[in-house]
Amino acid sequence: MSQVRSANGCRRVGPVTFQSASALFLCGGVAATNWLLRQGAKVTVTDLKDKKTLAASLQKIKGKLRLTLGRHSEQDIKKNDIIVVNPDVSINNKYIQLAFRLGKQVENEATIFLKNWRKPAVAVTGTRGKTTTTNWTNHFLKVKYKSSVAGNSYDYPFLKILDKKNKLDCAALEVPSFALEFFDKTVPVIHVAVVTNIYQDHLNRHGTLEDYARVKSNIFKNQSPDQHLILNFDNLWTDFFLRQKPKSQVWFFSNKKLPPRFNGIYSQKEAILFQKNGKAEVVLKVNDFVKNWGGHNLYNLLASSLSAHLSGVSWREIENKIADLPQVPFRQEIIFQSPKLKIINDTTATSPDGSIAALERFGSANTVLITGGTDRQLEYYAWAKVVKKKVKSKNLIFLSGSATEKMLKLVKSSVVSDTLADCIKLALEKAGKYSQCVILFSPAAKSFEKFKNEYDRGEQFNSLVGRLIKKEKKVESRQSG
Repeated sequence: MSQVRSANGCRRVGPVTFQSASALFLCGGVAATNWLLRQGAKVTVTDLKDKKTLAASLQKIKGKLRLTLGRHSEQDIKKNDIIVVNPDVSINNKYIQLAFRLGKQVENEATIFLKNWRKPAVAVTGTRGKTTTTNWTNHFLKVKYKSSVAGNSYDYPFLKILDKKNKLDCAALEVPSFALEFFDKTVPVIHVAVVTNIYQDHLNRHGTLEDYARVKSNIFKNQSPDQHLILNFDNLWTDFFLRQKPKSQVWFFSNKKLPPRFNGIYSQKEAILFQKNGKAEVVLKVNDFVKNWGGHNLYNLLASSLSAHLSGVSWREIENKIADLPQVPFRQEIIFQSPKLKIINDTTATSPDGSIAALERFGSANTVLITGGTDRQLEYYAWAKVVKKKVKSKNLIFLSGSATEKMLKLVKSSVVSDTLADCIKLALEKAGKYSQCVILFSPAAKSFEKFKNEYDRGEQFNSLVGRLIKKEKKVESRQSG
């Protein structure tokens, strides 16, 4: 294989082949480790956690592997042919930098997927909306193709979908910045790339917003004039992406009329128009969409429908599927509803901007907000302004954490709990004082101090709500009896 030198070091071009190769998985996950073993790789897994902590995960490994636990080792980097990294491992990690200096092949699950996929794909990145946009793009693609979601999504990891490659025509990929860090000239081009937006996020990983946006731009760096790039015309960082001089055809989406010189899609009243070469025509009717889904989801609809159309799906086929768009789990998901109470699980609002979108949709004088979590060097001034406008201070409930300490300095509230269960109990008590109430769980932060990730947090929230609602109904039944 020929070699290409990039800013990251020497990387081999072509599909990633693991047959008989020695592969080191830094902070490896169970599913990906088993996938590597099935490919015939001689796998070493190294993790800073010890064997006792990882015991449950190790029991799920199906095959023989070598372990280096409680530490990482330079010798492991030197001895192995291919270094595979978990999303939690930064490109600036000293062991990864050593691998680059030694000319090792460094991969993550996204790069492995794309180098072995070799089929059409829509790849979506951005700060907010990428999961919904990815799922809705796939929803539209399935009208015409055998398609699947893949990537940073709750149920569809990259390598799980790669196993189904022969049964699929295309895929809609969710690609986070942690994966894009490792994209270079060896990663195959993506037919349609989408950047939903850029907001303040992941600064603890990327340092500055500009570095974060620059990593996001890796999604289109390898594109040619035959491919498509879709950008949010209304986002402040779109000019930054244009300054990267993309070689692909650039399209825009907006919730206001696009200037005639720009190609793309935009909304006007309850219609969506497609504009090309200065000519615009109505292509979709979206009556009551914003009322039912919220204004932020209009952007997701614009991006996903344009992605599907550029992939070959007709506007008529797209319009016919809008009525049954899927609700993506943990994204402003209504998990309980009665005439008196609605409970929203928005655990994936891991940044202030994500939570602001939920507050704009569900905030009111009768809303109880559960929020707070782990600090990632984010600012909460804009979030606090919206909270003060949308939620009464007596209806604010905080889950303790390092971000919570910053948030409490900006809004008035004395209700802070160390457990999610107590937060929910307090929220239900407050909700009982209203004839109609919304409980909104929108953390505006990660929560590594208490949960594995936001999905674990969301599952625990659903489980706790289910148990507490059931308990409350039993009490009411006994009282009425």
